[in-house]
Amino acid sequence: MRLSIPISAFVAAIVGFGGTLAIVIAAAKAVGATQVETASGVTAICLAMTAECLWLSWRTKMPVITAWSTPGLALVAASSGFSMGEAVGAYIVTGVLLVATGLFGPLTRLISRIPASVASGMLAGIVVTFAINAMKAIPADPWLILPLIAAFFVIRLFNPALSVLAVLVGGGLAAFLTGRVGGLPAPELSTLTVIAPHFTAKAIIGLALPLYLVTMASQNLSGLAVLRAAGYHPEPGPLIGVTGLFSLLSAPFGAGTTNLAAISAAICTGPDVHPDPAERWKTGPFYALAYLVFAIFGASLVAIFAVLPQSLIVLVAGLALMGSLANALAIALKDEGERMAATVTFVVTASGLTLFGVGAAFWGLIAGLVVLFLDMLKKR
Repeated sequence: MRLSIPISAFVAAIVGFGGTLAIVIAAAKAVGATQVETASGVTAICLAMTAECLWLSWRTKMPVITAWSTPGLALVAASSGFSMGEAVGAYIVTGVLLVATGLFGPLTRLISRIPASVASGMLAGIVVTFAINAMKAIPADPWLILPLIAAFFVIRLFNPALSVLAVLVGGGLAAFLTGRVGGLPAPELSTLTVIAPHFTAKAIIGLALPLYLVTMASQNLSGLAVLRAAGYHPEPGPLIGVTGLFSLLSAPFGAGTTNLAAISAAICTGPDVHPDPAERWKTGPFYALAYLVFAIFGASLVAIFAVLPQSLIVLVAGLALMGSLANALAIALKDEGERMAATVTFVVTASGLTLFGVGAAFWGLIAGLVVLFLDMLKKR
């Protein structure tokens, strides 16, 4: 045991939680969740991640780190016209699909065959709205927002992983000291609230399917790639199946989907954690411990976010997704032969198009695949 093991795990947990909690709250707000339901969702998803990391790291003796699906939650946050019950129904369907993927290897291979350019175009179309809204927050409170944007781009030169967290903490302190926050809420322990699911065709097609595809294409496959790059060779099925199972179990409490982490995993799998790869799995239990703490105090954390200026929350969410946007655009436009299909996917997804009650992410994916198919016919 080295001190670097718990330190790496706690840094990964704090960065992953603090840097993207604003997106979790934005997703809950988009589907009309109350503050109690939002806190329940945060608590449940943290408990799911605690159980996943403990079991998978111990069982595989690999540093298997999980996270909530940030792009998936961004998809929910960018949607409109769905109720909390429909969102819970979509989370349940997504969990079932992930379990099925874990049990049947051909599903994993099928998802991996979706062109990276089209999948990335869809992801870019989902998150670009948040980046744009972050810039639109400037006129609302320029004296608060502009210095935070400058701080973000300066800090990321030295430590990209902590840059968003620094903006959140620094912005929160600045808002409190300048009187933008009336007062901090009283501490309270978290509770779980059961939310009745509502299964509708538009939610399954417009939320569940795009959420599943985004989670698989941009999260689980990336998470597996991080593990392989670190010298590990996990069997994909059990890892995806376990995260799907806990997503399914936590969904009735308002929790979004969980999956294999990429950025957080990169912090926990490198040689800086421990020179012996066989010892790095111990980051998993410490990471799980951190999320257990977050679960216990999830209600207080959600309450704190509720009193912060809305412009600050919008800014943090946009900055948190800036890296994902840059990476997605780079992959989407990399292959010249697939560039038009990726661009169409991006444009349709970013447009917010809703047709027959189905959201833009689904139509963006369909449009991109159709254009790609037509381009392939032309080449023949």
